[in-house]
Order: sequence, then C-alpha cells, then structure tokens
Amino acid sequence: MQVSNTNNVKVYNLSSGKSLPDWLSDRKRRALQNSDSELKNRIELIQDFEFPIVSNCVRVSEDGQHIVAAGIYKPKVRCYDVSQLSMKFERGLDAEVVKLHILSEDYSKIVFMQCDRYVEFHTRFGVHHRLRIPRVGRDLAYHDPTCDLFFVGTSPEIYRYNLDQGRFLRPFTTKALAMNCCDINPAHHLLAAGTVEGKVLCWDPRVRGQVGELDCALSSITGVTEIQKVPAVTAIKFKDGLHFAVGTSTGQILLYDIRSDKPVLVKDHRYQFPIKSIDYKPDMDLILSADKKGLKMWDERTGKPFVTIEPEANINDVCVVPNSGLILMANETPKMSIYFTPSLGPAPKWCSFLDNLTEELEENPQSDVYDDYKFVTKPELDNLGLSHLVGSSLLRAYMHGYFMDIRLYHRAKSIADPFAYENYRKNLIQKKIEEARSNRVKKIKKLPKVNAALALKLQDEEEIQKTAKSKKPKTTASGLLKDDRFAALFENPDFQVDEESEEFRVAKPLISKHQKKVEQELASANQEQDEVEMEGRASSDENSGSSEDDREWVQAMREQRRRIKHRTCIIEGSSGAMPTLEPIHEYQVSNQSDKAIEGYHAKA
Repeated sequence: MQVSNTNNVKVYNLSSGKSLPDWLSDRKRRALQNSDSELKNRIELIQDFEFPIVSNCVRVSEDGQHIVAAGIYKPKVRCYDVSQLSMKFERGLDAEVVKLHILSEDYSKIVFMQCDRYVEFHTRFGVHHRLRIPRVGRDLAYHDPTCDLFFVGTSPEIYRYNLDQGRFLRPFTTKALAMNCCDINPAHHLLAAGTVEGKVLCWDPRVRGQVGELDCALSSITGVTEIQKVPAVTAIKFKDGLHFAVGTSTGQILLYDIRSDKPVLVKDHRYQFPIKSIDYKPDMDLILSADKKGLKMWDERTGKPFVTIEPEANINDVCVVPNSGLILMANETPKMSIYFTPSLGPAPKWCSFLDNLTEELEENPQSDVYDDYKFVTKPELDNLGLSHLVGSSLLRAYMHGYFMDIRLYHRAKSIADPFAYENYRKNLIQKKIEEARSNRVKKIKKLPKVNAALALKLQDEEEIQKTAKSKKPKTTASGLLKDDRFAALFENPDFQVDEESEEFRVAKPLISKHQKKVEQELASANQEQDEVEMEGRASSDENSGSSEDDREWVQAMREQRRRIKHRTCIIEGSSGAMPTLEPIHEYQVSNQSDKAIEGYHAKA
C-alpha cells in the first residue's frame, strides 16, 4: 500500500501492487501468493475490482451496500457486494456504457446509456427493457417526483422518457447545438443542462419551460487563462437549493449562486483538460473536481488547495462513498483505483478495519519506496558503462533518467571509478580543514603609509606582550601608534626611515634576516587594507609567517639592545660620568655605543 503525504494530508492507495492474471489456476494463484512477498502483503479491498481493459464509470447505491461499475472489453457491467467484499454478478452488454444511473436504493433497478444510442434497463434477474433515443447521448438525469428520465447529447433537444407511462414525452427544445451534461437540483428539482457554447440552460419540469440561461464562457476567462476556443460546459453539480458548480472544457470550475449571474469563485486546474466530475463535501466546505489528469480537493470559499490525487493512468469517472473518506476511480487501466483519505472522513462500516490499519502505519512509519534505488541520468549511465541495460528490467524509466538498484549502482561505480573512495576521503579532509580555517578570528592589520615596517614591529610586540604569561609590567612601545605626539612619525614623509643608509644597517644587523618576511607581511597587509577600502571586505592572509619566527626575531632584537646598553654603561662608568636620563633615539644609542667601543679598543 502506497502512502503519499501532500500538504500534510495522507492519502492511502489501496489498489497499488501486483495483480494476478485471470487465466491462472487457483493452485498457481495460491502458490504465487505464498511465495511472492509483495503479493502476500498487498491489500485487496474488493476482490476482482477490475476490468479486462478499461473501466468507464462507477457508482455506489443509495444504501451503500453495492457498487456498480461498467467497462470493456468486452463491454460488461459488474456489481459488487461490499458486505462480502467480492463481486456479486457480472453481465455482458452489446455496446460500451457512456453513463449509468442507479434508480433504486439497491442494485435492483439500473439504467445504462450506451454509445450506440441504446438505453438498457436492468433489474435483479437481468435486462428488463431496451430502447433507442434519436441522437447519441452524453448524459442522463432522473427526476424522481415525475419518474421522468432526461437524456442530453448531440442534439438541441432534451429527451424525456416517463418510466411510469413507459413512453417518450415531448422534449424540451433549446437553441444550443449540443449538450454535454445535466443535473437536477435536490431541493426544488430545477433541471440544468450544459451546452457546447459554454451556457447553462435551466428548465422547470413543473411548467415544462426554460426559466433561465447563464453564460459561463465569458466568466471562465481570467487574466491568467489562456483560451484557444470557446469553453464548453462539461460538468454540473448542485450543492443545495442555491449553490451549484460548473466545470468547463478548459479546466475551470465556476461556483455560482442562482440569484446572481456572476461566479462567486473561479478555480483553474491549469491542465487545460475538460472537467469530468464535480462533487461536494458539505461538512468540510470542500469541492472535489476531477479531470483526466487528477483529482483536486480545495476549499469552496477561498479556493485554497487541500490535497491532490494523481493516479498513474487517466481518470474516466470518480465516485466518493458518502459520509466517508473512501474514493473510487474508473480509469484507463484494468484495475480500478481505490483511495482512502482519513482527513475527509472515517472508513465505511463494511471496511472499518482501514482505520485501525492506518493508525498502525502512522505508529510504525515505513521507509520510502525509493530508499533502495538510485536515480541516474543518461550521461551518468554512460559513464558507468550501463547504457546497454536501457529497456531491461534492471532500469525503470522515470522523468529524465532511470531508477536502478542501489547495490548495482555501487558495484558499477566501484568498477568504473576504483579511486572514488580515496578522492571522497581527500575532499572530506580538505573540507574539514577549510571549515577549521573559517572559524579562526581574522584580524586585519591597518598600517600607515609612512614607516610601515616600524608600525608592524610595534604591533607584533604588542601581540607578544598580550600572549605572554610573565607578571612583569608590560612596556608601552606600541603606544607610539596611539600617541598623538608621535603621529607625525607615521604621517610625515620627512620622518621616513632610510633602510638603505649605512647607519640603519649598522644599527639593525639582524634586519636582513627577516627582510623578506616583513616585505611579504607588508604587501599582504596593504592588499587587505585596499580591499577593505574598495570592496568593503577583507581577504585572509595565508602567507603570514609563523609565530615562532616572530618570537625568535624579537628575542634577538632584545638581546642586541641589551648588549649595546650594557657596553654603553660600562664605558660611561669607567669615565666617571653618570648615564643621562634623557630619552635617546635607538639609532643614536647604537651609533654612540659603536664609537665608544672603538675608543675603548684604541685605549687598550
């Protein structure tokens, strides 16, 4: 049993699964049902609920105990007893059935309209009477108070046949070319017929005259409707004494109040197919409209969709079991479709076990039908080297590709691409590395245009001081960048440090070791700053040096300063002079220390 969940409304397809052919013996049937798990687990709600080729129409009796269906080929009618969940009888016909109507509460009186202009009346024992109408009929309706049977078809006249008198009465004459459908209002017995010109003609059987005419063709055309021809009326259904629905050949449903000639609501199926059936669900304010593509359920006040059922084959007729959520469909396949929607109502009394079954399925949800299959397109099939399987039972055509068994797919994939797992593993590792990098905090260093190298060194020293765990007071060398007194050092080009001068190279002997690293950092930092100013976003600096090299460089610079200061203090102490407390530029200190060292060596 297939389950679909559309718009949070579950629909159970009770007719899905395999079916056994009629020519099999009972012994082979039992053997297949015991061996095949799919046949064993399928749900056959009504036994032999099918026809050899196609089913045309299906109806439920007023007492709800019998289902009557007609189909081909050969033309036949079948009656099912729902209390036994099996077929009660089968009768052969001379021609295909166009419409059928159950006249009594049970199956004892049935009328069939056939495609060869004949109308047959059946009773319990078989065919009771057979008559022929002047033109080919398309629909019929029964007026219970007067026992009149109305026929509409390829004629401008509505034929009347009185079952009490057993003779034809004077027909209702219209100006239409032909009529497609008709229906009788259950409250005041107004007869409505839909014409091929898109009009609805209303007749009162009491006065035997036309009392109204409604043009539905113009009302069905909206701003988004594409019309290639005049829409004809193909379906009519009355809800009560005031409201009714009209279906057109272009796929629109118009809801009317008989007190107005303007539709209350226009609903479009958007398939451009004729509407075949319309039914009301009064307790839920829903309308069930069907074309050959599918059955749509929607709110009659707002037009909001409730759920849609689209069978695999085209629909010929739809019948909703009264006061339940069971839907019967006659379609272009041998097996007639049965759908159960718990949201519409409970299951009928004769199949009350469906409620318990659906509750168990909700408690134990099953896996999806396609969990064990892989969808592949035609190019993927060529890459796997399985294009020769097209047309075989191993591939199931679906949309723009095929469904194949997942085990066959994995086996073919391992043969066609043996290194697929290694590539997958490398891509997964690379993805995790990139995710870890994206989680890092990216800090953009904003450097001035003047003395950018000095500013970069001060920023590095500040970061090292922040990460250091020593309890010694931190120096404020990085305060130069924030102090207004030294702003000209990084703004005025006259204060630019000349790295090519002899004094700079003597004062900074270790700068050559890290010159390339500093230049790379400067280039990447300037590039990031330009991107932030121009594009408003920053790019990551992947070429920055490691923190270990920065730490070694800072330690070497500190050691050099310490040695120079130590030598300066020794020289000044030997000459009897006290060291000055005035701030000395680092270049001056290095030059003075070099000169003092040279003088000390000369005296020695």
